Amino acid sequence: MSTIGVFDSGMGGKSVARALGRAFPDSAVIFRNDAQHVPYGDKTPEQLLSFIVPILQGLVDDGCQVIVIACNSATTTIITELRERIAIPLVGVEPMVKPAAEQTKTGIIAVCATPLTLSSPRYAWLKKTYAKGITVLEPACNDWAYMIEHNQVNEALIRQQIIDVCTQGADVIVLGCTHYHWIQETIQTMAEGHAQVIQPEQAIIAQVRKVLTGLGQLA
Repeated sequence: MSTIGVFDSGMGGKSVARALGRAFPDSAVIFRNDAQHVPYGDKTPEQLLSFIVPILQGLVDDGCQVIVIACNSATTTIITELRERIAIPLVGVEPMVKPAAEQTKTGIIAVCATPLTLSSPRYAWLKKTYAKGITVLEPACNDWAYMIEHNQVNEALIRQQIIDVCTQGADVIVLGCTHYHWIQETIQTMAEGHAQVIQPEQAIIAQVRKVLTGLGQLA
């Protein structure tokens, strides 16, 4: 039986762990988070490395064959450094700029993500590579992860931001933080008739399947 590790800064990654559990019912899924330091959106890359490496090593020690880094902030800033330090495959999560750019009809997309993700070189590369000629709106979601983590969601604030990007013409909204998966249905209702909301859980499942098959862990 394969063992899949899932790591996130807070509880957002539990949605990813749940999706993996449904997709791989014969595998064990171990979820770990870093409640002491959540949220990660305002941390430095050096801080993230010091927080995350010991947790990932613990997942390796617990028998995981693959670990999902269910944190856009960590993936877009330090995934290369993490792969240098951890001896098993790591599956990262990053904003779905490419699918959004492919799906938009208006040529305008919105990416909801943390400040750290939005300022990362990886995110800049994603936009430069896949969003040429596309207008990318980046609403201020600075407080979303904290609100969701502490069950203090301000729907009025979020509605204002979602309506704003829809008014500007966005027809695809990217959830670039796994915390936001927990309010996906709420955001979709707010954007109803204007934009579709996308997040990467199915893409994560596909990549984990590919890794486990390559390791001989799946038939």
